[in-house]
Amino acid sequence: MAEPTEIERGLQILEAELKRLEAEYNMYFAGRLPRPPWETRNRVDAIIKQYDRAYIQNYGDRCRFSTLQSRYAAFIDLWDRGLRAREEGRAGPFVHKRAAAPPEPPKKAGEQVVHVAAFRDPMKEMDKLHELYNSLVEARRSIGEEAVPFHKFADLVKSQVKKLKSSGTPEVAFRVAVKDGKVNFTARPMKGKGK
Repeated sequence: MAEPTEIERGLQILEAELKRLEAEYNMYFAGRLPRPPWETRNRVDAIIKQYDRAYIQNYGDRCRFSTLQSRYAAFIDLWDRGLRAREEGRAGPFVHKRAAAPPEPPKKAGEQVVHVAAFRDPMKEMDKLHELYNSLVEARRSIGEEAVPFHKFADLVKSQVKKLKSSGTPEVAFRVAVKDGKVNFTARPMKGKGK
């Protein structure tokens, strides 16, 4: 395998720095960093300007750079809108809006239902799956528990839907609730629904 050229190495560094910058902005908007990551942003900005002024001979490298440059520009626009919204005290692009949930089953004493969602095929209903996952993560964090990786959560939901559908249920309801300081995540078949 050929040794990477100086430009290829530079683009790898740029890609890594861009990922780092994205992670740092996500942490800032989530409240885990006290201030925006200006140093990292200035470093990425300097690399982008350096390659923008340079002549990149290889077409593949040029294409890769323009992709990274476009991605950076889109992120900058998003982050700046988020910062402006935060300064003006309004909801910005990083505030998650909750959609109306299906009707909740009756509550048991001392139980707080956080989210309810019904699925026929979770892989075709990714928006609902992400909403359910986010509510589970939020409920777990509220009691000091770690978040479950999304892929494991999605596999669990998919297997539960498959298992309950094999017993003749067209739709499966999932519920996230907090009771006695513990998070309950339950699945149950929905009765009386035709295909």
